[in-house]
Amino acid sequence: MTKELLFSVTKKDFDIQVFRSGGKGGQNQNKVSSGVRIIHRDSGAVGESRRERSQLQNKRLALQHLVADPKFRIWINQKAFEVISKKSIEIIMEEQMKPENLRIEVMNEGKWRERK
Repeated sequence: MTKELLFSVTKKDFDIQVFRSGGKGGQNQNKVSSGVRIIHRDSGAVGESRRERSQLQNKRLALQHLVADPKFRIWINQKAFEVISKKSIEIIMEEQMKPENLRIEVMNEGKWRERK
């Protein structure tokens, strides 16, 4: 069985905000914007991290938190269902539109008759 990509999520789908973490940690916390908040626009899911001193590490953690958010998981399931349903409908329509499945009727002398 081959796998097929249903949809993709890219960096364009997110708002990425960086901020100063504040709190304990000395001057680094007060001078460097190492805190990261990632927001997925379509689902409203948010992932945030300010635990590490590195912005890159906090981005990774924030993305992990976002992916674990129930809002994001629900959105993924809905999106996958939409794509799968659309494909099923297209397959059904393709099957129905085959010439052997079509029936053409014409009105002749006030009565509907099947054309052969």
